[in-house]
Amino acid sequence: MPLVHVNGLSLNYELTGPGGAPVVAFSNSLGTTMAMWDGVAPRVAERYRVLRYDTRGHGGSATRDESCEILDLAGDLRNLLDILGIERAHLVGLSLGGMTMQALAAAEPERASSLTLMATAAHLPSESMWNERAATVRATGMAAIMEPTFQRWFTPGFAERSPAVFVPIRDAFAACNPAGYAVACGAIGRMDLRPVLNRITAPTLVVAGRDDSSTPPAMAEVICEGIPQAELILLPRAAHMLAVERPYPTASHLLAFLDRHMS
Repeated sequence: MPLVHVNGLSLNYELTGPGGAPVVAFSNSLGTTMAMWDGVAPRVAERYRVLRYDTRGHGGSATRDESCEILDLAGDLRNLLDILGIERAHLVGLSLGGMTMQALAAAEPERASSLTLMATAAHLPSESMWNERAATVRATGMAAIMEPTFQRWFTPGFAERSPAVFVPIRDAFAACNPAGYAVACGAIGRMDLRPVLNRITAPTLVVAGRDDSSTPPAMAEVICEGIPQAELILLPRAAHMLAVERPYPTASHLLAFLDRHMS
């Protein structure tokens, strides 16, 4: 996959789908790679141009072990869009990716044709908890937090029901650079996007998993209250990593929304 240099970092990205079609940009969650969208992106790419990339410090994208903010992550995507000559895109993000997309859509509303926010929040306390998690992975590696993370990410029994899907996600998490993960934890801990949600002008779809304990539906409702043109879908039998666990309904809801706002 190609690499581009953005903000002094090399970012790994993939661009697929029909040339000339509207662009849909996907941003991944904490501790994953762009492959987390494998169950959704190919369906979208049948009629949209799909841009996927690895968030800095994840997958094939470089790590810079210094403090950054959610707005910096949004800036990475903005500059990637600029390099690729993409003026506007439909923005789709899950968890950390959803935070990144909120920040970009609030800072530069004209860049977002639409906004889809999955299993995410505008504010996710507490900062001390995120700092503790960052310290843990720095000291002992990703394995130290793997079990509790996957208990939150998926509904009970998913690993046994769908090992072909679960194992690559587990392996990517285990391979995540601890410094890149820790830096992202710090950005989440300091984030509070609630005061800028009203700057988002794009039509917005918010998707929450009914069984998500990490970013429960109440956090999705806060986002909907803050964004003028937001609608909410509650996805049953889905925890935090809903695009992985329930890719078909996720893609169906996303495509229906995109088709209503195609530009």
